[in-house]
Amino acid sequence: MPPAARWIDRRGDRGWVDNAVRLIEADSTRSADTHLLRFPLPEWSQFIDDSGVYTGVDLYVKDESTHITGSLKHRLARSLFLYALCNGWITQGTPVIEASSGSTAVSEAYFAALIGVPFVAVMPTTTSRSKVALIERQGGRCHFVDDPGQVVAAAAKLARECGGHFIDQFTMAERATDWRGNNNIAESIYSQLASERHPVPTWIVVGAGTGGTSATLGRYIRYRRHPTWLGVVDPENSAFLLGYGNGDATAVTAVGSKIEGIGRPRVEPSFVGQVIDAMIRVPDAASVATARLVGDTLGRRVGASTGTNMWGAFTVIADMVAHRRGGSVVTLLCDGGDRYGDTYFDDDWVSAQGWSLQEPAAVLDEFFASGRWTG
Repeated sequence: MPPAARWIDRRGDRGWVDNAVRLIEADSTRSADTHLLRFPLPEWSQFIDDSGVYTGVDLYVKDESTHITGSLKHRLARSLFLYALCNGWITQGTPVIEASSGSTAVSEAYFAALIGVPFVAVMPTTTSRSKVALIERQGGRCHFVDDPGQVVAAAAKLARECGGHFIDQFTMAERATDWRGNNNIAESIYSQLASERHPVPTWIVVGAGTGGTSATLGRYIRYRRHPTWLGVVDPENSAFLLGYGNGDATAVTAVGSKIEGIGRPRVEPSFVGQVIDAMIRVPDAASVATARLVGDTLGRRVGASTGTNMWGAFTVIADMVAHRRGGSVVTLLCDGGDRYGDTYFDDDWVSAQGWSLQEPAAVLDEFFASGRWTG
C-alpha cells in the first residue's frame, strides 16, 4: 500500500472561473435595475382613514420583463450560475443541465453562452416549438422526455452521463440568492419605494415558482424588520398552497398547473413556507382574465403568471380599503405576454382548456367599479 500523500495539490488554474464570474458581474452592471411601475387604481383607492388622515392604497408592479432574457428568471439564472461557479461545480467546458422548458431555461442558456459552456434543457416532448426556439436562440440545446413526470430525473441522469452539472433550480433557488441584500429583488423594491408616499409596503405579493423569490423576500423582510406582509399566490393544481396549509413538505397534486412559471405538482425543496404570511389560491381562468386586463391597462401583453400575481394584489387591496388602511402593495410583472400569443391570448386555446373568463371578468369589473372583492 503506498504511503499517505503529504500534499494533494488541487489549486489548478482558477483564471477561467475568475473570468466567468467577472463576465456575469459585468453583465449585471451593464443592466439598469428593472422599473417599478405605478399601476393606476380608481378614485375609491384614496380615502380618509379612521383617524381622520387622508390616505389611500398605491399599487406598484416591478417589471421583470425588461431583463435581457425577458423575465424574472433572469435574476434566478444569474444567481444559480454564480452559486455553481463559486462552489466549484462549473469549470471550463462543464455542460450545464436543467429541467425546464420555460423562462428559466431561456435565461440559463443565455448565461451559459456568456461564459462559454454548453447548456442542455430537459423538457417534455410536448413542449411547443416556440419555447424550444427561445432556448435555442440563446445557444441552448433541448433534450426531450416522453413522460413529463420524469424530467427532473432525466436531467440528473444526463448530467451524470456527460460529466456535467445539474443546476437544479427547484433545489438551489432559495440557496443561491443572497437574501440579506447585494442588490437582490427585495432590496431593489425597498430602495425604489424610498421616496413614495408609503415607502414600506404593507404587502408584497408574488407567485411561488421555484420558491426562491418568496424565500428571498420573506427572509429579507424579517432581516430588515419591515412591517410588511408577504402574500404568495398559487394557481390551480399546484401543491404549494396544499403543503402550506397542511405543513406538509411532501404534498403533491395529480395534475400540474397550466400557468407557466409559478405552479408545481409537488412542494419543491426551495419553498420556505415559514417566511410566508398568507397564501391565496387563484383560479386559472382568473389568471388569464387578469393578465388580459393588466395588458390592456399597461398597453402591452403580460404573461398569465403576472395575472395570478395581480389577482392576489387586488384581493389584499380590497381588504385594505374595506378596513380603511392606507399603504402600498407591490407585485411582479414576471414576463411579457408575446410568447403566449398561441395560448393565454388565443380564445380558442382558452376555450379548449374548459375555462370561461366571464366570471373572473365580472369580479374584476366589480373591483374596479367599487373596490369590493367578490372573488
